[in-house]
Amino acid sequence: IAPFIWGFAITYLLRPAMVFFERTVTNPLGDRLFKDDHRRSFGFGRAVAIILAELLMLFIVGALLWLILPQIYSSINSIVQNSQSYYETIVNWVTRTFEDYPELKNGVVSLLDSASDTLLPQMTNLIGSITSGVYTFVRGIYYVAVGIIVSFYVLFNKEAVATGAKRVLYCIFTVEAAEKILEGVRFTDKTFMDFISGKILDSAIIGILCYICCSLMNMPYTLLVAVIVGVTNVIPFFGPFIGAIPSAFIILLVDPMKCLIFLVFILILQQFDGNILGPKILGSSTGVNGFWIMFAIIIGGGFFGFMGMLLGVPVFVVIYSGIKNLTRRKLRRSGLPEDYESYENLHHIDPKTGEHIEMPPQPTPEERRAKKAAARAASRAAGAARAERLRSLIMKDARGKNPPDGKDGKKK
Repeated sequence: IAPFIWGFAITYLLRPAMVFFERTVTNPLGDRLFKDDHRRSFGFGRAVAIILAELLMLFIVGALLWLILPQIYSSINSIVQNSQSYYETIVNWVTRTFEDYPELKNGVVSLLDSASDTLLPQMTNLIGSITSGVYTFVRGIYYVAVGIIVSFYVLFNKEAVATGAKRVLYCIFTVEAAEKILEGVRFTDKTFMDFISGKILDSAIIGILCYICCSLMNMPYTLLVAVIVGVTNVIPFFGPFIGAIPSAFIILLVDPMKCLIFLVFILILQQFDGNILGPKILGSSTGVNGFWIMFAIIIGGGFFGFMGMLLGVPVFVVIYSGIKNLTRRKLRRSGLPEDYESYENLHHIDPKTGEHIEMPPQPTPEERRAKKAAARAASRAAGAARAERLRSLIMKDARGKNPPDGKDGKKK
């Protein structure tokens, strides 16, 4: 089933490119070549548009792999070969930095020793692990190749597929329900396409900026670090931090001070992406606040790993929008207002009259101060009254125990 999953994914991603080529290049060309045969003109334009979209995808992926993979492999090989010297560099830096704090220095060095006992042997076997993954890579290439063939057939017959799906939909459901389902499908398609295309463009720009800035700062393994940061930036919210951890560790192996500089740079880059670049590209496509975005990423990643973290946000946006529409429809049927402002200061709705009872207004600072002053005055008055009553009781009791002179009450 994996080739078909790849085929449907490629179909979905290449559909905008195919439509663009079909409208701007291949359909006008087909109309000129086959003026009197609309069917042949359409078939020619559709096939050529699909081929152009597939070739564009293969060119972009091939160019990236040709440019990046050799340098990434050499960078990883260099890290593995020089792992022992990198470890010694870190130990020497820790020794110099914490020279005046021997207890802290010994603790950090012992931590590095324990880490080196487990990490260095594994790093030595890393190249062998990469080589053993050639079979998996070749199998993935086979899946992608079959997926491209599947995508060609699906794209060529996309109108027929859509027509058949609509017939089945109207056959099973009522007209009203089918219209609502189609509306939901169109909204889901727009949400996913806007989010995925915008996030890919955003991550590509961030990766290029990271490569340029790291090159200017003479960071080691610049291309490897830029690829890690760019790829992980596809994940919303947590992506920059996930990419910063392995990148900072790679730089730490070479120069600890540059590692600190890199962490500050990543923080600045993340703020730029989150506050300036991301909103410009993605706009308000999500429509939900940051808490629900973080919730969607955590839940999606927990259940479906990397793909869940990547697609958790658009899936949650679709679910959130569906619940919001159902809520509005239910409120409309109940004769209640649909806007949020009507419920902002609402205390309750009277079940008999349907009247909206709002919460009492919050007192102003002057009113709160006056209320506190009145409470303190009342407390002082109550305390004075209690003291007066206690004094009266004491005096009454004293008069009862000490009668006046000549009336001592003794019998003669």
